[in-house]
Amino acid sequence: MNNKIVKIKILVTLMILVGTILNVLSQPEKRDQTHAEPKVITPGNGTSAPSDAIVLFDGASFSQWCDEKSGEVKWGLENGEMTVVKGTGSIFTKQSFGDCQLHIEWRTPETVVGEGQGRGNSGVIFQRRYELQVLDSYENQTYFDGQAGSIYNQSIPLVNACRKPGEWQTYDVVFMAPHYNSNGELEIPPRITVFQNGVLVQNNFVIKGVSMPRVTYDAYFKGQLQLQDHGTPVSYRNIWIREL
Repeated sequence: MNNKIVKIKILVTLMILVGTILNVLSQPEKRDQTHAEPKVITPGNGTSAPSDAIVLFDGASFSQWCDEKSGEVKWGLENGEMTVVKGTGSIFTKQSFGDCQLHIEWRTPETVVGEGQGRGNSGVIFQRRYELQVLDSYENQTYFDGQAGSIYNQSIPLVNACRKPGEWQTYDVVFMAPHYNSNGELEIPPRITVFQNGVLVQNNFVIKGVSMPRVTYDAYFKGQLQLQDHGTPVSYRNIWIREL
């Protein structure tokens, strides 16, 4: 076989290869048919909740909340906000939640009383277990994993993003629930991401323990959201949650 024939065969092979590549590239992109189209929702505007959210408190009533003992919430309700009344106890959502996105606004008293943990203390507790601390941490020294924005006694916030006493503050939270096997053994630990006043303070933190221990476990655990009575008149408003 002479060199000319060899060159022709190589050229033909290359032309076939190029043609194949061009044919593949010209094919329309195949869509992933294994997933449904994302659901269309109407986003909120800062004061209103997204259309797929569950409004837990709109300022009008405690219809989504209960007291642990009597069922009746004894906190104050005025001007579209709820306020802790010392000694009345923590309150709980009537519904239980697993993976979720939570928006909640809170305010510590404008008149500063006490210091450290005694100043504007409350908490947002997921599944009655995992506490996101609420505290007046504006120019108020305390242990670092007990200040506002901390996962209580576990994770220090990345920054102190607190506003002054008496000013409304926000938490926007993504909480991923723990998963257990049939023997009650933890397989996937809970995780939490928190924005305080629009600033990231907890970045996908893996929660290592519980603030309020419980003994009943499901393969996918759901639990009530709890707002804590810690003896100071902390106020809350505009609370909504999205199940993920």
